[in-house]
Amino acid sequence: MYILGIETSCDETAAGVVQDGTAVLSSKISSQIEVHHRYGGVVPELASRKHIEAIVPVVAEAVSDSGIKTHQIDAVAVTRGPGLVGALLVGFSFAKAFAYSLGIPLIGVNHLEGHINSVFLEPQAPPFPFVALLVSGGHTGIYYVTSHTAVELMGQTRDDAAGEAFDKVAKLLGLGYPGGGVIDRLSKEGNPKKIVFTRPYLDKSDFDFSFSGIKTAVRHYVDKHPSVFKSRIADIAAGFQAAVVEVLAYKLINAALKKECGHIAVVGGVAANSNLRDRVRHDAERKGLKVYIPSVKLCGDNAAMIAAAGFHYLNAGMQTGLDDDVFSRAK
Repeated sequence: MYILGIETSCDETAAGVVQDGTAVLSSKISSQIEVHHRYGGVVPELASRKHIEAIVPVVAEAVSDSGIKTHQIDAVAVTRGPGLVGALLVGFSFAKAFAYSLGIPLIGVNHLEGHINSVFLEPQAPPFPFVALLVSGGHTGIYYVTSHTAVELMGQTRDDAAGEAFDKVAKLLGLGYPGGGVIDRLSKEGNPKKIVFTRPYLDKSDFDFSFSGIKTAVRHYVDKHPSVFKSRIADIAAGFQAAVVEVLAYKLINAALKKECGHIAVVGGVAANSNLRDRVRHDAERKGLKVYIPSVKLCGDNAAMIAAAGFHYLNAGMQTGLDDDVFSRAK
């Protein structure tokens, strides 16, 4: 079964074709980083306009590169939310028209479940159940996953998402946008033990997160050392990253232990962070847990994961009507 996936939840216009929920035939992404870089973050109105410009050529390229013809597509899966409403509407409206014109099913996919299903696009996928850490620019949460379409939220951020904290700290340090990649690279040049920031565990016995405090701690450090902080940027980045990564890994491992689950996954844009990948693997090995992390190209927003989730939605009898709408926040 061939599923066309479409993703426009934030600042990347993506389309891809996946066969039977596992084989990626094509995955195309049109990034808007250069558009939003000058503003230090995503501007929703600009994002929506850029999606309108890119959606037709990106979908056309994805179908062309998949090696199949348009009439062979069995269903269209599209991100329905959460995300920026204006951006979501571009992809969702296009998907409605595409599905209607071909007389094929329309499947509105929860963006978060798309990320969780990204691990099934790799050669080795986790068995059910497993515990997943979803960590990105807009979302941070831990989920107990019992099937492709059934997840239990165990804990989530109470304020900033981890990726959002990376972006804000990068902006504070004058490193530009997006911040995740540049902080990851810069941290390799710094000493994480030289400037130690408080670990925002909140309650160690639960699985909620809070990253606004560590962002404030970095700001206070910069304010107290205005004349020398620029020479210490690598150490600041390393210290900040080490604090965030330690908390993420700690709560993921302990969530798996609480559920007596031997398999864990890390998904979402921040899953591309090399320090997080290494720390989770190291800590999991000590506890006898098996780790699954998508390749870097599948960590960020992409349409292949939406198509994969859509395949399983369709098998579960979950379809979307032409009168349905998008949603900005996770239900």
